[in-house]
Amino acid sequence: DFLKPIHLYEPLHRKIFEVAGDIIRMGKIANPVTIKTFLKADEKVGDMTVSQYLASLVSNAVTVINAEDYGRAIYDLALRRALITIGEDVVNIAYDAPLDMPPQSQIEDTERRLFELAENGRYDGGFQSFNDAVALAIDMAAVAKERDGGLSGISTGIHSLDAKMGGLQRSDLIILAGRPGMGKTSLATNIAYNIAAAYEGEVQPDGSMKAKNGGVVGFYSLEMSSEQLATRIISEQTEVSSSKIRRGDINDADFEKLVA
Repeated sequence: DFLKPIHLYEPLHRKIFEVAGDIIRMGKIANPVTIKTFLKADEKVGDMTVSQYLASLVSNAVTVINAEDYGRAIYDLALRRALITIGEDVVNIAYDAPLDMPPQSQIEDTERRLFELAENGRYDGGFQSFNDAVALAIDMAAVAKERDGGLSGISTGIHSLDAKMGGLQRSDLIILAGRPGMGKTSLATNIAYNIAAAYEGEVQPDGSMKAKNGGVVGFYSLEMSSEQLATRIISEQTEVSSSKIRRGDINDADFEKLVA
């Protein structure tokens, strides 16, 4: 299910693979006899006709036991070709220096193409066996049992929110929506701070670190600089007004709280 005709390099192989897939999806048998009717009869492959070439493919076929591994090999080579194409385009466009594509635009275009390749370049989709799914569910339950607060996900530090969501899950995309000035950023920074403050790492057998509690947080903002975000977080944790911090309108006691 992850291998598509476009992943094969040879155009004829693409066509054969596409036709075979269509025939199989119709519930019919795909073999040289049924496939050749959909290919150009006068097309030559070296000294062979298409019919002879199809027959040679069948006679040289290996066992289907490792079909998935062979498919992945083809898939990975297709990704490498796509990477080579992107790399060549980056070099050529950078040398040409076209006026309609300044360096920043080229970087953004390259990032977009690489992201698309990364998203499409996965063959871990499709069906998953129930045994594997159950094992993952049991692992998640074990993590929830051991984690502080008994949550399957990472605690936001806000108990009423955790009670409804069970913490932040790996597969979640959570959107906070509201009008300006309603506290969206305050809530996001509070959650980020609580998770980072609760971080407790655990060394795995392979030497890597895994979060036992909390987590490592990356915070992106299109409207605030890092200093503004830091000021906001300090303000929330010390309960000293951020506007007072910016104006320098704080007494010695407040300043000591900020430093601490």
